[in-house]
Amino acid sequence: MNTTPEPAAADFAAIAQLIASARQRAVQAVNTTLIELYWQIGEHISRKIAASEWGDGVVEQLARYLAQTQPGLRGFTRRNLFRMKQFYEAYAGQELVPPLVTQLPWTHHLIILGQSKRPEERDFYLRLAVQEKWSKRQLERQFKAALFERTVLHPPKVSPPMRQMHPDAASVFKDSYLVEFLDLPQGHAEADLHRGLLLRLKDFLIELGRDFCFVGSEYPVQVGGRDFALDLLFFHRGLNSLVAIELKVGRFEPEYLGKLNFYLEALDRDVKKSHERSAIGVLLCASKDDEVVEYALSRSTSPALIAEYQTHLPDKALLRAKLHEFYLQDTQRSNEDTD
Repeated sequence: MNTTPEPAAADFAAIAQLIASARQRAVQAVNTTLIELYWQIGEHISRKIAASEWGDGVVEQLARYLAQTQPGLRGFTRRNLFRMKQFYEAYAGQELVPPLVTQLPWTHHLIILGQSKRPEERDFYLRLAVQEKWSKRQLERQFKAALFERTVLHPPKVSPPMRQMHPDAASVFKDSYLVEFLDLPQGHAEADLHRGLLLRLKDFLIELGRDFCFVGSEYPVQVGGRDFALDLLFFHRGLNSLVAIELKVGRFEPEYLGKLNFYLEALDRDVKKSHERSAIGVLLCASKDDEVVEYALSRSTSPALIAEYQTHLPDKALLRAKLHEFYLQDTQRSNEDTD
């Protein structure tokens, strides 16, 4: 009779995790080596052309040479070799950028280089793609959602206590959040929005940002013998704070802040851990008047912000035109200051 005890499933799972981690490191190592290779090839081609040692036709000859001398080698066509040149020239001379580029797959770089219209936009998506660990599909969605244009033209509107207590919050939150993946009908109710966000929680977490962790829905808060429930509660690891989100399917009204402040006080007193920072509140409304928001937030005593949710992708062409105008005005102001 075999009396050897069966190993626990946890033991098997631990070994499986070791294998998965090793495979992930191997994939990352291959990607890093490949991106470094493309960078070096791009640098070589760029320097040769810049020094007038090579013309564009030489790159075509190089592509044919590699095809003949490296049987089975793929991805080194004339077009791709020029992409490597573009890749190197886009980031060369930026001290903090080269270490980042090896953290993204080549397909991500092609999307960023192909769709970015300005160096600032390119660097913006490079850094966020690394930080948020976006998949190719998620990166493409952010371009369609005009995240760069929205961030520059409409920075988040936060209360003075937010700036003082959470100075990094401006880089975490947005002025508007896209929930087009919910397919909400016109005239939807708050319950529809709430239910949809829970059903598509993974997509909503991606829209919020990587460091957001879901805590609960209709989170119970008891004060003075009365029961209350805030719509959604999250925790942000980077800010080390609870984040309460209240949903409103209409436009923002100043009185909404009073209830949000109440919830934040309750969270700080009764829910927050001793090592955590003060809770943050987000009013997510269907629309808002920026002047009303500014007045309402100016006297707020809590770290809070007002944001919109949008049920459709924005008009990217319109936003690009506004961004062009924004940069043009900024350049004019800079020129006037130097005169």
